[in-house]
Amino acid sequence: MKKPTRAYAGMWVTADGHIRHELLPNGRYIEARGSRERAYQGRYVLTGDHIDYWDDTGFTADGDFINGVLHHAGMILYRRK
Repeated sequence: MKKPTRAYAGMWVTADGHIRHELLPNGRYIEARGSRERAYQGRYVLTGDHIDYWDDTGFTADGDFINGVLHHAGMILYRRK
């Protein structure tokens, strides 16, 4: 597995702004949901355009970056600029 890269670091949000993933360059992430700014947090690893998440509580998830869009657990997240 690759270490996180700056290519995908930053804020990713759903179109309605309800779900927000902040991918930190150090391999950690923070997920906000609605008014819960730290609903989930943990680590992530990139393998090419694939991302694997490990929440600090033990929950796991994954996703793929396709044409600059993050597809994760049935959600589509866009990079916030």
